[in-house]
Amino acid sequence: MTAPEELVPVPAVEPGTAGPPCGYARLRAEQPVVKAQLPNGETGWLLSRYEDVRAAFADPRLVRPLLSAWPPREGPDAPPPCLPTFLEMTGEHHERVRRTVLPLFGRRRLEFMVPRIRAVAEELIDAMVASAEDRTADLVAAYVDPLPLRVLCETTGLPHEDRDIYLPHTLTLLGAAGLSMDEVLAALYALQDYAEDLISRKEKEDGGADGDADYIQLLLAESRRPGSELARDDVVSFVVTMLMAGYKTNIQHTGNALFTLLTHPEQLRELRAAPQRMGTAVEELLRYVPLMNAINILVAQEDFTLHGQHIRAGDAVIPVPASANRDPAAFTDPDRLDLTRTPNAHVAFGHGPHACTGGNLTRMQLATTIEVLLERLPGIELAVPAESVPWDESTPLRAPAVLPVRW
Repeated sequence: MTAPEELVPVPAVEPGTAGPPCGYARLRAEQPVVKAQLPNGETGWLLSRYEDVRAAFADPRLVRPLLSAWPPREGPDAPPPCLPTFLEMTGEHHERVRRTVLPLFGRRRLEFMVPRIRAVAEELIDAMVASAEDRTADLVAAYVDPLPLRVLCETTGLPHEDRDIYLPHTLTLLGAAGLSMDEVLAALYALQDYAEDLISRKEKEDGGADGDADYIQLLLAESRRPGSELARDDVVSFVVTMLMAGYKTNIQHTGNALFTLLTHPEQLRELRAAPQRMGTAVEELLRYVPLMNAINILVAQEDFTLHGQHIRAGDAVIPVPASANRDPAAFTDPDRLDLTRTPNAHVAFGHGPHACTGGNLTRMQLATTIEVLLERLPGIELAVPAESVPWDESTPLRAPAVLPVRW
């Protein structure tokens, strides 16, 4: 076992930024695989280089554990396991579910959402402008915060009116790295109970015509089809997965992306003048703005050696996309925002079989969010100095707490 004095702390994000922490530059250069002390007291091997991070996500020797089973607890007080989310499914089970669910999140299949996202975005901008004094407003409260949940509900069929039930548990789980196992389990069980109840309600509803059915209804119908590869429990897991991965992360990333654009006014003007480049710009924002810092826990299933470090079966391995996406070995001038950067093979959504199912929906949402904002408010700018913007630093997903703008 590695001696305690050899442990390094997980690099901390500088206050007032989204990251990635500057400390990763040194780790990439000097200690690309290093044993680190995690916020919850556990230890794990941090991977900071792009090549290693990308490979780890696709490595069958590394498996994402159930949140309810890591850190492992044995004996009579061991908690009952939760259903796996899509990120935690393994082997043949994961392949079955992925074959059924992944097509729903392809670019073409999601095109029906573009006018819906645009309608919600336009409605929120209109309300913000109507209630604004002196053509100023907080972009987070008026636009960034409500939009992702509305989009998620429109796509999947989650009831927006239930948000006071499921959002507190979702937000608790986002801070899981710093919480006790009991707190994590309580939130997980509550979220799974909510999903079970929602599925029961959906089963009693008329799903409507196929074109009108939401994704939960479509998956439920598929699970009832004779010979289907999808079970009812998989639909429950779908609801939990979308709540954990599709809500707060999108709020935080959207707020960071808009802050980044507003603090790079020249590039913002160029994007406004060439909206056909929006897809390329979105990929750069996904690379430049970290979606997550050191919260991807994988567990080694066998012993192996990486960069001279002996990783044993049962060890936690933590690939850090926020570091990988700033690796100069993979990206030219990686700390510079370049909205025209191509190619851009970032790992914001992971890589391999467990790459984020909702990646295309996130891309579409971010592109439409920016497009509508620039169309409706072409002169938008920060209303305060960038350094005075307060930040929400309560979770690993740092973001501006408010974003005062004028137009």
